[in-house]
Amino acid sequence: MKYSKMLNTLLRKFKKATKHMLGYPISLKFNYSDCSPFLNCHLNNLGDPFGDIWHYQLNTLKIEKMVIDHVAKLFHAPKDDYWGYVTGGGTEGNLYGLYLARELHPNGIVYYSDQTHYSVPKNLRLLQMKQVKLPSLNQGEIDYDALRQELAHRKEVPIIFANIGTTMKGAVDSIPRINQILTDLNIRDFYIHCDAAFFGMILPFLPQKPSQAFDFQEGIDSIVISGHKMIGSPVPCGVMVTKKSHVKAIGQHIEYVGTKDNTITGSRSGLSPLFLWQALKSEKKLNFRLLVSESIEKADYAIKQFTRYGIKSWRNDNSIIVVFPKPSMKLVKKWQLAVQKEIAHIIPLPHVTKKAIDAFIQDVRAEMGLK
Repeated sequence: MKYSKMLNTLLRKFKKATKHMLGYPISLKFNYSDCSPFLNCHLNNLGDPFGDIWHYQLNTLKIEKMVIDHVAKLFHAPKDDYWGYVTGGGTEGNLYGLYLARELHPNGIVYYSDQTHYSVPKNLRLLQMKQVKLPSLNQGEIDYDALRQELAHRKEVPIIFANIGTTMKGAVDSIPRINQILTDLNIRDFYIHCDAAFFGMILPFLPQKPSQAFDFQEGIDSIVISGHKMIGSPVPCGVMVTKKSHVKAIGQHIEYVGTKDNTITGSRSGLSPLFLWQALKSEKKLNFRLLVSESIEKADYAIKQFTRYGIKSWRNDNSIIVVFPKPSMKLVKKWQLAVQKEIAHIIPLPHVTKKAIDAFIQDVRAEMGLK
C-alpha cells in the first residue's frame, strides 16, 4: 500500500470511529488549525516554565506558564505560592502529585478508593509508597467510615488521593468530609492530592454543591486536570498545579540548559501548551459554562430515553457520566464503551449529539427485544 493511500485509509477509519465514540471522556469538539504552522517546528519545553532564562530557545515555556496561571486561578491556588507544568496526561500529573507527597512525607501512607484510576496503583509501585486501598460507596465515592477507621489507628502521615470524578461512575470524593475526618482525629500533618482529570473542567462551571468543593481554598496540596478530556486536544496532555513551597525541595539547576528542572520528564511537548492556551484564551467564545450545561442536558436526555424503554440508568450529581447495564460486546465495540463488571456508561461530551444517543439506545433496544 502506498504511503498516501495508507494515510487516507487511516483518516477515513478515524472519521468513522468518531461518529461512534460515546464511552470515553475525550472531547472531539476542537479546532486547532491556527496552530498548524507550528507542526513544522521542533518545540521542546525543557525546564521550568516559571524560569526566566533558557539557553534552549525552541520552546513555548512562557505560554505554558500562562496556561498554569489560568488553571491556578480557576482552582484558587495561593496567589504567590503555586507552581505547575503541562504534562503528558493525568497519569503523569498524578505521579507528580504522589512524588511530591512522598518527598515531603517519606513515611506517609497513601489512602485511595477502589474506584481510583488504574494507573494510580502502578504509580504507587513505581514510587514504592505504602498504601491502603479502601472500599467505595454504591455511587462510587470513597467509603468515609472506612477511611476514618484506618486513619484512627495509624500514626503515619496520611496522603489522601481524592477522586474528583471517578472513571466509571463520575463520583466525587468529598474534600470537606475528608477534612472533617482529619479534624475530628486531630490530624494536622497530611497531604491531599486531587485527580480532577475530567471533572476539573466541569464542576467549576456548574452551581457549586458544598460537598463537592475541592480547590486550594479547601486545603488541597496538588491537583491535575487533563487537556484532552473536557477541553479537547489532538494529543494527550494535562496540567499539574501544586504549591511552589512544596516543589522547592526537589528542583535542581541544570547548567547546560540554563534553568531548573522540577518536572518528571524533562523534555516535553511544546505543542500541547499552544493547544491549551488557544482553548483557554478563547474561553469566552468557547464558553465552558454553556458546553457543560449542554452536556448535563444531554445526559438527562439519555436517562429519559433509557427510562422510556424500561432500561435502568443514572448519573451522580453534577456528572455527565450516564451509567447503565452492560450490553453485548458487539455494542461495546461499536460504540466504544467503557465497561466494568456489570455496568457500562456513555458520556455526552460536546461532540455527542442527541441523534447519536438515540441511535445507540435503538441498538440497545433491538438487542434486548424492546419495542
